[in-house]
Amino acid sequence: MSIRVLVVDDSALMRALLTQKLEAEADIIVVGTAADASEARQLIKSLNPDVVTLDIEMPGMDGLSFLEKIMTLRPTPVIIVSGATCEGAAATARALQLGAVNCYAKSTAERSLRDDDGGELARLVREASKVRVATGAIGKSNGARPLGSPQHIASSISAQSRSTSMMPEMIAIGASTGGVEALHTLLKNFPAHCPPTLVVQHVNACFSEAIAQALDKVAKPTVRLAHHDLRLTRGMVVLAPDNEQHLQVARDGANGLRCVLKADAPMSGHRPSVDRLFHSAAKNAGINGLGILLTGMGQDGAEGLLAMAKAGARTIAQDEASCVVFGMPRAAIALGAARQVCPLGDIANSVFSTQGAPA
Repeated sequence: MSIRVLVVDDSALMRALLTQKLEAEADIIVVGTAADASEARQLIKSLNPDVVTLDIEMPGMDGLSFLEKIMTLRPTPVIIVSGATCEGAAATARALQLGAVNCYAKSTAERSLRDDDGGELARLVREASKVRVATGAIGKSNGARPLGSPQHIASSISAQSRSTSMMPEMIAIGASTGGVEALHTLLKNFPAHCPPTLVVQHVNACFSEAIAQALDKVAKPTVRLAHHDLRLTRGMVVLAPDNEQHLQVARDGANGLRCVLKADAPMSGHRPSVDRLFHSAAKNAGINGLGILLTGMGQDGAEGLLAMAKAGARTIAQDEASCVVFGMPRAAIALGAARQVCPLGDIANSVFSTQGAPA
């Protein structure tokens, strides 16, 4: 069955371009296009699309306000289509925090008039069509999906009991589809002087800086983009900066831990790869590391989380009920890599309440 898409954009050229790109795919059909929020609202009601692509820089009702109305009145997976200007990127970051499942850069779309976008838009639509969206939950503290039982699933591995009783030296986090929203919920509950935390979030690199800035506004620790050889200290959360380099952690003798960025081939189908980050954490932090795998499509991070668990690190996967997409956590749980499975809203408390987190 074809994936039914509604394209919302005030530019006639962009509506035509996106429609052309999507209808070139055998499994995707554009059931309608809209130039503004009023028209889009009527078409969503009458056409009931599987996925909406939404321009957030529209006349009349702005895209962010319209996104909130969509999620409240008729929850539908939304892909933000935005310019990579400072204003557009900031709005996109906010939309992802509010529950949009992914973003697509207009610069990519415009180039695709002449060049192939590598199937990026179609891939995003296919992923979005598999997302669960809960009614009226957008902006809630525990994310846009209902939380499951707060009961944690603990490991019987002896090393695990040791690692849960001490503050980790570093934390590694991986996320994909729905991850910006999840990171918003998770990081705002981190203490100001948390262990240095490295994050790989699969997202278009055009929006990485804006996402880091948006997260920095809600988190007590400082959130910034990583750079090569950055010394890692408490109170620091660093995000992978682009799609050209893997983010890793390395040990520099008595000087502690530092970031390493490497432009190697993709791993597990991604660059940056969660697996690459987790494997480096297993090697360089061992039992003193902590790995957290959040919502996302596919399996990136599962093997790396297993490597961390085998090295004695504490490992946590987000539970199915609170995930936008349960793919990555499910794969890790199936491998036995996740020693705990937690609702999103409980993860920070589980990490820090048992370890005497600094204020």
